[in-house]
Amino acid sequence: MSEPLDPNVARAAKLDTATLSDALDKLGIAGQCYRIKPRDVNFRMTGRAWTLLYGPAGKPCGTVGDYIDDVPPGSIVVLDNGGRDNATVWGDILTEIAHRRGIAGTLIDGVCRDTALCRQLGYPIFSKDHWMRTGKDRVQVEATGVPVNIGDARVAPGDIVRGDADGVLVIPKEHESAVLDTAEAIEVAEEAIRNAVRGGMRLDEARKQFKYHQLQTRQEG
Repeated sequence: MSEPLDPNVARAAKLDTATLSDALDKLGIAGQCYRIKPRDVNFRMTGRAWTLLYGPAGKPCGTVGDYIDDVPPGSIVVLDNGGRDNATVWGDILTEIAHRRGIAGTLIDGVCRDTALCRQLGYPIFSKDHWMRTGKDRVQVEATGVPVNIGDARVAPGDIVRGDADGVLVIPKEHESAVLDTAEAIEVAEEAIRNAVRGGMRLDEARKQFKYHQLQTRQEG
């Protein structure tokens, strides 16, 4: 996969979600998407959010959306289905098109289906679970390009989304430089601790020297 052209997306792609999560905690930002997991532990994704909000179907029913050709390549499709686990909003046709168009991945507060194809293609999907029942006539598109709720994290259009084997999180656009600076400092400190221990230092001494216990401590003010 080619290197992202967006410099902050490229910086986020080099950091794991555990380190970024510690940075979010230190800055008091709730960006971790609770209980959202990759459909394959090898999935990784980084990109800016393209958002869509679902609601219960009306009568007559609306559609689950024909939006995929409007999503810019390199984006993450972020679908807020209200955490529903009884109606999927993503399947194999969307996976095939998204993969072909160079979309960076899909994030769902809800469930998806047809997971065999996303694993075969290596197209990353992060969701609460997977199940086969369609969302057609059960949910409908309410809005696109609006802030949404994914696992109790607010995701606005253009925010950075980062996912790996440990889950997925969002970095709000207005805080991304601070989050990335903090995460990179945490990564440097943790690597220094690992190197010190490999060199024979006691772990408690290494943690004290490199201020391990302050790495995740929330900053006041």
